[in-house]
Amino acid sequence: MPWESIKLNSGYYIPSIGFGTWTLGNGQGPIDQVEQALENGYNHIDTAQSYRNEGETGVALKESGLTRSDVFVTTKYSGTNGLDIPTSIRNSVNSLGISYVDLYLVHSPRLAVPDIPTCWAQMEKVKEDGLAKSIGISNFGVQDMEILLGSAKVKPAVNQILLHPYVYRQQKPILEYAAKNGIVIEAYSALIPITKLPGGPLDKPLNEIAAKFGVTADQVLLAWTKAKGAVVVTTSSKKTRLQGYLAAGDITLSLEDIAAIDAAGALGEKKVNMKTILKRVVVGAIACTAVFGACNFLGISML
Repeated sequence: MPWESIKLNSGYYIPSIGFGTWTLGNGQGPIDQVEQALENGYNHIDTAQSYRNEGETGVALKESGLTRSDVFVTTKYSGTNGLDIPTSIRNSVNSLGISYVDLYLVHSPRLAVPDIPTCWAQMEKVKEDGLAKSIGISNFGVQDMEILLGSAKVKPAVNQILLHPYVYRQQKPILEYAAKNGIVIEAYSALIPITKLPGGPLDKPLNEIAAKFGVTADQVLLAWTKAKGAVVVTTSSKKTRLQGYLAAGDITLSLEDIAAIDAAGALGEKKVNMKTILKRVVVGAIACTAVFGACNFLGISML
C-alpha cells in the first residue's frame, strides 16, 4: 500500500504511517494492541516516556518475532520524574528492550531547560552516542525552531505536531517553515474532527468525498493529512480500522477535494475557537461564583 517511507534529513527513512500508544495506558492492553498493529502491517511504533508504556511496547516488539530492523521505533523525552535527557534515553531503550531508537523527540519546547540550545546539544549527544539514529522535536512552533536552528549542529529530522483541518490554518506556518528547512512534519490526532468534534462543517465534504471513493470519512481525513506531506501517527484497538487506515494510503484526493476540506476546516476553526472561548467564560463565571459564595459564607466583603 502506498504509505511510502519518507527520507529524513538524517539520511534514514521513516514509514509514513505509524501506530501511536499515547492513549493506550499500561498493562496487557497496550501489549496486545501494539502486537495487533505489527501483525497487520504497521512497522512504525510511536511511544513516549510520559505515556508510561515503553515497557509494554518493548514486550510487544519482542513477542512479535520481528527483527530490530523491521520496525521503526520512536520515543520521546518528556521530562518524566524530573530526569534529564541522558538518563531518560538510557531508561527508554532499556524499557523498550532495544539498543537504540530510530527517532528520539523532545516532547515539548517547555521541556527544553535551561534553554533550547542547551537541550538540543544534549539531543545531539544522544545521536552521537548511537542511542538514536535520528533526533527531532514535538509541538515546537516557528519561533522555537528558529532558536533551535540558530545553534544546532544537527537539524531536527521531524517536528511532530497536532494537525487536522480545524487547526490547519494556525499550524500552516509551522509546516511551511519545516518544509523550508528540510524538517518532516508528523501529524498526531488527525481524526479529531470525527472522533471529538462531529457535527461540524467538515462532515459534509468528508462524507461526500468518502461516498465518491467508496471509503469512510476517517480514511479521507488520513488521505488529506498525507496530501499535506505529513507522516501520520494514529491508533485504534479495532483490527478493521487499522486495516482501513492502511488502505487510506491508496486514496489520491484531487486539488478540489483538498480545497473543500481546507475551506470547511477554516470555517470550523472559527467555531471551535468560539466554543473554547465560551467554555473558558463559563468556567471562569463558575469559579467567580464559587469565590463570591465562599466569601459571603465567611463574611468577607469583596467590595
